[in-house]
Amino acid sequence: MGNFRNLLIWQKSMVLVTKIYEVTQAFPKEEAYGLTSQIRRCSVSIPSNIAEGYGRGGDIELKRFFGITLGSLFELQTQIEIAYNIKYIDEATFKKLYENTRELEIMLMSFINKIKHDS
Repeated sequence: MGNFRNLLIWQKSMVLVTKIYEVTQAFPKEEAYGLTSQIRRCSVSIPSNIAEGYGRGGDIELKRFFGITLGSLFELQTQIEIAYNIKYIDEATFKKLYENTRELEIMLMSFINKIKHDS
């Protein structure tokens, strides 16, 4: 079955986490325990849950963890939109991050649907 690191979806989610950390470094210091922390935590949970689900073995566990991952991804999409709305990120940054999350969303949904049909 290989290693979770070989999954393109995990690799892309790791790139996204790095981008999120870079972008949130510019957030106001008073957000350190607010939006900054929340955005970082849910972005980190995306590759973490992919890895954990993959490591659990079996389609049922993988599907469950990919569902959790999808929830974290939707949470991240909401939070980057909030950051854009309150002018913490500019439109170009928002669009790029959102595109990255949408790509992961499509990949995750495809994975989940494949698991449903294979089970």
